[in-house]
Amino acid sequence: MKLLEINKVREGKYLKNYELVYENRAGHEKRYEIVSHHEIREISELGEKVSGVSIVAVYEGKLLLLREFRMGVDRFVYNLCAGMKEEEETMEECIRRELYEETGLSLKKIHHILKPAFAAVSICDILNQIAFVEAEGEINDSHMSENEWIQAAFYTKEEVAHLLQTEQFSTRAQIASWFFSIGGLDNL
Repeated sequence: MKLLEINKVREGKYLKNYELVYENRAGHEKRYEIVSHHEIREISELGEKVSGVSIVAVYEGKLLLLREFRMGVDRFVYNLCAGMKEEEETMEECIRRELYEETGLSLKKIHHILKPAFAAVSICDILNQIAFVEAEGEINDSHMSENEWIQAAFYTKEEVAHLLQTEQFSTRAQIASWFFSIGGLDNL
């Protein structure tokens, strides 16, 4: 497999669409579509910039989950607090800002930030990081954008286990919730 060229197909407000031209294992030229948050001028720039963060936040033995309306699937799903990293922002600044904007909570402690990983490797080059943190304060939605509908709450292991059986989740929230429900995050 060899990537031969990348061409921008469409410039959206948040996403850019690209067509990749590559040579497959049999030596035939094929085309593939992806999206990115970033301007990509050369093949070497694919998957090079971190786009944002997903936050696994705990407080007093409970896990923070957001029940939020997602336009892409036209329904409410359970998700982690997450967001885009601004250009000159550090990852810690991004975590603080997103936590506050989406929930009104403050960052008490960062336990660990995983190295960047691809969000949806089959359709985009978007790199995100997952942060394991302790939050504090009172949940307050007064800072939320009018374009978001988010209901933030802290859940016990038993409540999370029940939600996993009855509700729809994003993949990242589902795996974090499952580990939380079986005690896998007890050391945070």
